[in-house]
Amino acid sequence: MTASAESLTILAFILPLVVGVLIPLFGEAQRNLREAVTLVGALATFALVLGLISAVADGARPEIVLVSVQPDIALAFSVEPLGMVFAAVASGLWIVNSVYSIGYMRGHDEPRQTGFYVCFAIAIVSALGIAFSANLVTLFLFYEILTISTYPLVTHKQDEKARRGGRIYLLLLLGTSMVLLLPAIVWTQVAAGTTAFTPGGVLAGKLSSFELGVLLALFAFGIGKAALMPLHGWLPNAMVAPTPVSALLHAVAVVKAGVFTLLKLVVFIFGPATLGADGVGDWLVYLAGAAIVVASLIAMTKDNLKARLAYSTVGQLSYIILGAALASGAGLLGGALHIVTHAFGKITLFMCAGAIYVATGKTEISDMRGLGRAMPFTFAAFGIAALSLIGVPPLGGSWSKWLLAVGSAEAGHTFLIAAVMISSLLNVAYLLPIVVQGFYRFPGSSSVPSSGSGPGSGTPAKDGPPEASTGNDGGLLAGVREAPLFCVIPLVFTALGCVALFFFSGDVVAFLEPSLAPAKEVGNGE
Repeated sequence: MTASAESLTILAFILPLVVGVLIPLFGEAQRNLREAVTLVGALATFALVLGLISAVADGARPEIVLVSVQPDIALAFSVEPLGMVFAAVASGLWIVNSVYSIGYMRGHDEPRQTGFYVCFAIAIVSALGIAFSANLVTLFLFYEILTISTYPLVTHKQDEKARRGGRIYLLLLLGTSMVLLLPAIVWTQVAAGTTAFTPGGVLAGKLSSFELGVLLALFAFGIGKAALMPLHGWLPNAMVAPTPVSALLHAVAVVKAGVFTLLKLVVFIFGPATLGADGVGDWLVYLAGAAIVVASLIAMTKDNLKARLAYSTVGQLSYIILGAALASGAGLLGGALHIVTHAFGKITLFMCAGAIYVATGKTEISDMRGLGRAMPFTFAAFGIAALSLIGVPPLGGSWSKWLLAVGSAEAGHTFLIAAVMISSLLNVAYLLPIVVQGFYRFPGSSSVPSSGSGPGSGTPAKDGPPEASTGNDGGLLAGVREAPLFCVIPLVFTALGCVALFFFSGDVVAFLEPSLAPAKEVGNGE
């Protein structure tokens, strides 16, 4: 079983690389073949990951050493349930995003599509490398490759706005990793004598509580992809990229790589017992709790849909950071589960935003009144995903938020339950009005203003003719219809995934428990 699992691990890396090499051979002249290669490669990669999930569930823990510089410093892979879940999310949503990208890139006639698909494939390889890293050295290598491979995607439009967003993206992500994350890895090697991911951690008794707190700060802020405030600025600025790239950044690979890394550090480097002792991680608990609320408040001020969703992501990532910082069993399980539920919810929201843009050219929420009547599938999917992120049953996000609330109580931070609840109410305030306006208000109606009326919001629509407020669109929606089928099918699929996760979250949690068993014991006081 182990040998088979090791083979699957190697093949899961090789396939996306092969896809990245084959795509340029077809290029724009044979775009059907180019995109067929992308889809077949994505499907095959996910099939391999599914096979690996089955092996890991049966107890296999494949380990592969590619290059060893010293006994404790090697380029190596080790597969365990937490990494397996991240790999499944990244490879599974690669299929969805690839289908969506075909509809979006063609529907909007985007240039440089071949380079887009190549960089996307390399980003998936990087995400899998992070998921299966056996130590901090390997993780750091793939973490940097992920930054570099996604930079051309952020600057895809190659105008001044895109270049500026790309500079901020590269500066913040490479800057934090080189100045903070790399020294933290070196300090861990010196203190513990290893950077290997070890159940229960490697730092117990190696550093004082103060030193552990400083090391945690280096890691937390050094992992810039987690978008922890105040080092979150790259994320809103990266919204200049095409919507499929935004989906990659927010749901498939980049930010998920950040919060996954932080969770893995807590469980396998610090150890939940070590982090939970003497209030070592309390400062991060407070910061994450504050970021959850502050990011939601900022999101309410944005009239641009992608900007609002970007700040929503900052807040939602802080839920996962909170789960890691709590270092309790339920908290870590809730954080890990939220990686999955947020991935399905947020990729749906961004694909809906892109579908609206392809169909209508509209980007401002205040201009989207009545569009739900012409684009019912898109706006219904948006509503389902929004309710999942809010935490409303029967949708997947309700379970991850429940576990985070329980984890807060387990760790003795019951006040954070209030922060989670307040943030959920704010989620209602900045997400649901978009759906309400789409279905129940018409172009030009001002009876229900956009909730983005503060700084950074667009100019509210002027009062329309009488028929706009009495149920007639006055012909203003004439010709508006759903985006191309390749845009609509993926967003409907992921919206249904939000529903399915309500019923299958227990299976995800059961799969994760072997990785998080040390945390569970601490959380239960055993």
